[in-house]
Amino acid sequence: MNITLTGIHAYPLKAAAGLDLEATLAQRRGLAHDRRWMVVDSEGIFLSQRQHPRLALISPTLGDRGELTLRAPEMPALVVPVPPADRERIRVQIWRDHVRVAPGGQRADTWLSRFLDLDCRLVHLPDDVRRRVDVAHARPGDHVSLADGFPYLLTTEDSLADLNTRLAANTPGGAPVPMARFRPNLVVRGAPPFAEDGWRRFRIGEVAFRVAKPCSRCSVITVDQQTARCGQEPLRTLATYRQWDGKVWFGINLVAENAGRLRVGDALVLRD
Repeated sequence: MNITLTGIHAYPLKAAAGLDLEATLAQRRGLAHDRRWMVVDSEGIFLSQRQHPRLALISPTLGDRGELTLRAPEMPALVVPVPPADRERIRVQIWRDHVRVAPGGQRADTWLSRFLDLDCRLVHLPDDVRRRVDVAHARPGDHVSLADGFPYLLTTEDSLADLNTRLAANTPGGAPVPMARFRPNLVVRGAPPFAEDGWRRFRIGEVAFRVAKPCSRCSVITVDQQTARCGQEPLRTLATYRQWDGKVWFGINLVAENAGRLRVGDALVLRD
């Protein structure tokens, strides 16, 4: 198989729109700048598109110093500097993890609260904070940013094409879903559909990856990332042939075994 990296996607603000990259640095905790910012509610619990699909309409970009610029429909652009290292930390919750993070500041909190129509705060994961990968699948030294549980998510164009063929058969006239619905970090092409289920270790560019587990999918994949409208597909169709252990599966969660550069066009080489 000639398997090629065709997409690299980072999400500076967890649950918001992503950035399409041609090349970047892959770190142990994830792609450079991936999910280092997050929105939490008034109790410090992270916000997700599961309950707040309008997060998809926030388009973040990054400046040369890592500063975050937020844009959204009918909102002024807002630049948020990276909090200084000595800023007081607060404790927030992401799933079962509690993490010490730095507040993004009142201007960002006001901007987000206005757009999402709820009381919320922007927080940043400092460089010196280490959050462990899901302990059931981790090895010593494995850590992750503010992603749900793992540093990387990989999907394949071939598996998506298979899903879209089934979607067309089940819903005549229905539009195919784009890969953005699945919010991957890495996208590859050149393997049979769902061949990734059997992958264990591989290299892309300078980076060796280990498969931690398949990725179970939730209602986020039913959110149109351009409009924030929710539906039933593609989760409904995916569940007809990719459901086991009470969950629906698409893509694989990865851990990087070293840091290195990734570039669109790099080959994926399977390892024993």
